[in-house]
Amino acid sequence: MWRRSLGRERMYRRERSIPLRGSAAALSNNLSVLQLPASDLMHFGVVHGPSAQILSSAPGGMPLAQRQLQVKVGVGVSPPLITQVHWCVLPFRVLLVLTSHRRIQMYESDGSLMVYWHALDSGDASSAQTLFARGIAASVHFICVGTWSGRILVFDIPAKGTNIVLNEELAGHQTPITDIATERAQGQDGVADMVTADDSGVLCVWRSGTVFTLLTRIPGFGVPCPSVQLWQGMVAAGYGNGQVRLYDATTGALHVQISAHARTICALDLAPEVGKLLSAAEDTFVHIWKLSRNPESGSIEVEHCHGECVSDTQLCGARFCDPSGCSFAVTGYDLAEILRFSSV
Repeated sequence: MWRRSLGRERMYRRERSIPLRGSAAALSNNLSVLQLPASDLMHFGVVHGPSAQILSSAPGGMPLAQRQLQVKVGVGVSPPLITQVHWCVLPFRVLLVLTSHRRIQMYESDGSLMVYWHALDSGDASSAQTLFARGIAASVHFICVGTWSGRILVFDIPAKGTNIVLNEELAGHQTPITDIATERAQGQDGVADMVTADDSGVLCVWRSGTVFTLLTRIPGFGVPCPSVQLWQGMVAAGYGNGQVRLYDATTGALHVQISAHARTICALDLAPEVGKLLSAAEDTFVHIWKLSRNPESGSIEVEHCHGECVSDTQLCGARFCDPSGCSFAVTGYDLAEILRFSSV
């Protein structure tokens, strides 16, 4: 069940934008945001072709530092295209993960030092397939990365140092991974704490641990699922037809289906403290939704809270900037800035 808010005043206003050295590439989920509790600085990561831009800004949006990262290759070889950049917040450290058409690289949180790299294995790829990694998320002391083959690589991360190892490969998908989302299970046994999505729209719900366990497989319906989120037993999935669908993570049952956008959804994000869901799409719109469960029936309910149009812009990334959903940021193709919005 979902409700549209009527007669409500605007919840967010436009703030100072952050300039980029180049526009964001037309990739789904092309924005990562990191705010550490001990710092007032906001960190942003955006992909532009063979490079990733890492920016830091003061609370008012004043840019303070920029760094560009590329995939390390041999002398005289053009660097491959980057597919995603994402900060992984583990209980004991924060790593910046970069995926590309050739390898996966992990850095200290500011991008200053590469601590690990993993070459993509072409052994099981046909000559017609393009190798790439895409979809990044942290789960307990693991970092999970999706691949073109549909497999998910699970890396075991130490509390410090470079002794990162490939722990296992998860097989649940037949087409390339598009996105991965996780949620801390807070010690509850048997609780779903990771969801993966692919190009055919299939979703797999997992329980992390020494060995990851596949709990539920939600069938696709012929439409890609570029972005997915997980919150309190709910799976939120954004599809290529503009729909947002909400499933029960335990049973895989569909609870809510919303025709949220007119074109492909490029990003979903969640503000976990309040249950706000952000959706952005190629139709120039960003929407904010409020998720909840009916205390009597247990069914998932949704209320539309806010809509924002970024005129003449093909959006490609959007993220909340804080866990309470008081601000969010947006990137767009051919737009050389990060747009920022904050609550009124």
